[in-house]
Amino acid sequence: MATERITYTCNGRSYIGALVWNDKITAKRPLMLMSPNWLGVTPDAIQRTERMAGDKFVGFVADMYGDGKTVAGPPESMQLADAVRNDPLERRRRINAALDTLTAEATKRGIGDATKRAAVGFCFGGGNVLELARSGTDVAAVIALHSDLITPMPATAKGQIKCPVLIVHGSKDPVVPKADRDAVEAEMEAVGAKWQMLTFGGLVHSFCEPENPVPGIAEYDAAAARQSYAMIGRYIDDAFAGLL
Repeated sequence: MATERITYTCNGRSYIGALVWNDKITAKRPLMLMSPNWLGVTPDAIQRTERMAGDKFVGFVADMYGDGKTVAGPPESMQLADAVRNDPLERRRRINAALDTLTAEATKRGIGDATKRAAVGFCFGGGNVLELARSGTDVAAVIALHSDLITPMPATAKGQIKCPVLIVHGSKDPVVPKADRDAVEAEMEAVGAKWQMLTFGGLVHSFCEPENPVPGIAEYDAAAARQSYAMIGRYIDDAFAGLL
């Protein structure tokens, strides 16, 4: 797999994401935007994108903090992520800029099919791709795993969310509890979105990610992770085929 750091701009600031693709394949492939957890564009985030992209996709890891900044964890990660969460318009600008960069860079290299785009996010990153959907961006699918669900600026207009949305969550997630699941369900229904939610019983936060475990709060679950990664591929395939 090839990985190239890409510098781009958004609203006057510099960002550094990571373009990921199998450079042994010459055919054009669909595009997968990956928005990582609150640690930023880390080696773990890049490896996760390599795993999901494989031979099928050109991937791009979005930078949501600027200058490719990464952090080790709380309290800095919470401060940075909350600053983004509390400004949904800027959050939407940043995640859309990452998608635009993926599209432009993959097209420039002749490796991407810009007519087929999907976005996947984990934890804080899941909230970012949900904001991408709320902004009405033209993508085939958005998938949010153990993610932020609510926003200061929920969708309110019929048809505002144009793409199918898959939310994968843990029933005992103490970070994003049942009340947030109920709120996003009501939001999706109110605007007529095409959406699905899968809830893994008994799981807490971050079950797809082994880094930075916190007992009782964020715990990796190998079986749920395996199922989730398999669902990502199937859901996107169905979205591209018009089967959702």
